[in-house]
Order: sequence, then C-alpha cells, then structure tokens
Amino acid sequence: MTDSSLTPDIRTRLAQIADVTLDERTTFAELTTLHLGGRPRLTVRCGSTSAVAEVVMLLDAAGIPLLVVGGGSNLVVAEGDLDLVAVILENDTLELDPASGLVRAGAGAVWDDVVAATVEAGLGGIECLSGIPGSTGATPVQNVGAYGAEIADVLTRVLLLERATGEVSWVPAADLELAYRYSNLKFTGRGVVLAIELQLNPDGLSAPLRFGELARRLGATDSGGRRPVTQVRDTVLDLRRGKGMVLAEGDHDTWSAGSFFTNPVVDVAVADSVQATVRAARGDEDADRMPRFPAGEGTVKLSAAWLIDRAGFAKGHPGEDAPARLSTRHTLALTNRGSASTSDLVALAREVRDGVRGRFGVTLVPEPVWIGVSID
Repeated sequence: MTDSSLTPDIRTRLAQIADVTLDERTTFAELTTLHLGGRPRLTVRCGSTSAVAEVVMLLDAAGIPLLVVGGGSNLVVAEGDLDLVAVILENDTLELDPASGLVRAGAGAVWDDVVAATVEAGLGGIECLSGIPGSTGATPVQNVGAYGAEIADVLTRVLLLERATGEVSWVPAADLELAYRYSNLKFTGRGVVLAIELQLNPDGLSAPLRFGELARRLGATDSGGRRPVTQVRDTVLDLRRGKGMVLAEGDHDTWSAGSFFTNPVVDVAVADSVQATVRAARGDEDADRMPRFPAGEGTVKLSAAWLIDRAGFAKGHPGEDAPARLSTRHTLALTNRGSASTSDLVALAREVRDGVRGRFGVTLVPEPVWIGVSID
C-alpha cells in the first residue's frame, strides 16, 4: 500500500479540530449499505459543518487522499487496506419554517429523517423521496430522484466547500448543472456539500404525482394530481419495502446500493431496435409494454430494470448459493447476501452489464461511486 504521508503531526492536528473524533478501527464494510470494503488509513468523524471544512482543507493541503462519506449508500469499495482517509459527515442540523416552506439541513443529516420531519411539518416536495438511504449532502451530488421527483425540483442552493480554493459559500442550484442522476459535483472532486437549502410547499400537499405505479396506488389518475404528504410518504415507503429498498439490518435484500444502474438514455432508433428484439422473442404484448419515456430531442429513456429482466436475469440471479445476487424483489438492486466480497459484487455487475449489452446493444452505467475497484 502506498504511504499517503498521514504523519503523527497530521493526526495530532486533526484531533485538535473541534467536533472531530479519530477512529482507527472502522472498515468500509461498517460504513456502507452494501457492507463491503476494507479499512481506510483513518476514519475522521466530523460533528459540525466547520469541522468538515477544516478536516478536508487540512488533508487536501497535505496531499492526503480522502473520501467523504455520509450514509455510505452509494459506494462500491475495494477490500483490504486503502490508502485514504474516510471523512464521515455527522453534522446533522435541521432547520425548517412551516410557514414559508424553507428547509436547511446539514450534509450529515440522515436523508429520510429530513423527509420525515418535513412531512410531519406539512411541507410538500420531497415525500416521493422517502426511504432513500444515505445522507442529505449526497442528494444534490447525484440529483437523487424517485417516483417522478428529484432533488433538483426543490433545491435552491448548497453550502459548498470549493476544494481548489478552500472557499465556503452558498452556491445556487443552477450552478450545479443538475440533470438525471448528475451534477457537476459528481465524480469531479470539485467540492464538498456542507449543507443544503430546499424550498418546499407549505400547503400540506405532495408534489405532482407523475409516476404511474405511485399515482395508481393513490388513485391520482389525473395527470399531476396531488395528495396529502403523509399519505404519499406512507405509500412510497410501502412500495419501497416491497422491493427491498428500505434498509433493514436483517434483510439481505436491503444490503445494496439501491438502484445499481441508471436508466439509459438512448437514441429513438436504439429504443426501436430493443423493442423489436423483445417483440421477436416475447411477443407483441410484452414489447408494447416496454417502458420508454421522451428524454429530449431524438432520445428516449429506458428502464434498466426492465432491460435486465428481458436479458434473462431474474430476481435472485444467479441463485441461492451465490454470495452476491440480484435482489429477490427487484432486479435493479445488486445485493450482498451476508458473505460477499467486493469482487463477488463486481463480477455480478459485469455479468449483468455485459448480458444486457450483448442482448440489446445498450450499455448500462453503474450509479454508485467506485473506490479502488472498477467494473471495467
């Protein structure tokens, strides 16, 4: 392992920062929802926004590799000893104004706790994002979304540490180039989100319900119908639990990184080719049900889960004895059955990606961040 020059002097300086705790023992298997990954050189737990900023700036100035970790719900981490410092966000402040709908939350706040608090206060806008694991600071990085809603719909600005300059300032959401599962913070190392600000609706009603499954469950047949936020949150949590997408420690279907592949956006001609392949193999009825949604001029967004299933990967693939399997409830989740290694999970991810590409000519792109390992 390469020595990252984490000297005794650096450790001492870290320990002297207010609201910081040093941890020598924790592994990424304990820090991630996949329960996979080796040991960082050091884990630094930051209990305040200022602590996060000071720790990151100190490590950056010393040239020491680091990984900022919130809930660990979007990470695939290599095994063994890792030459980096894990910076754990535990700054979990939450301020909300029921009258105006303005919400500010520290990056280390548990995301679903934030959603629950806003729903309890009668604020609408993020109830469709209930049950998503991880920390609040991660939501703008990948523009978290579910059931037809995404954080870009309500995000006004983020408190950002610009790593190149050390400057901390509130940055408008428009400057993040938010798109489907994307921001200019993702994979770039540009900055660290320290807090977020949301503008929610104080009328007690949900965001417009655009996603078919959720809308049908709630009887919102009118396009863009709205429902009480508590009703929507309860229904979303019920739907997610049915797919093993709400963390439960004893349920290995939830030992995952959530939806592992993003829904591919392809040219219309590619979508037509996929549909024709399915029609020839499975008949008109199945082909006509293929999910395809307009995604801009000449492009269509397909369902990764649907493609995985039609490429021959059933729920629970490759079988009961496999340490890493597709969830038994949702083909888009890759799961650790309790004894998997990172290499087991990577092998499964490659098999699924290559199988879909071989069948349909569409390459699925993983959603998680890969640390010390690659799907290629």
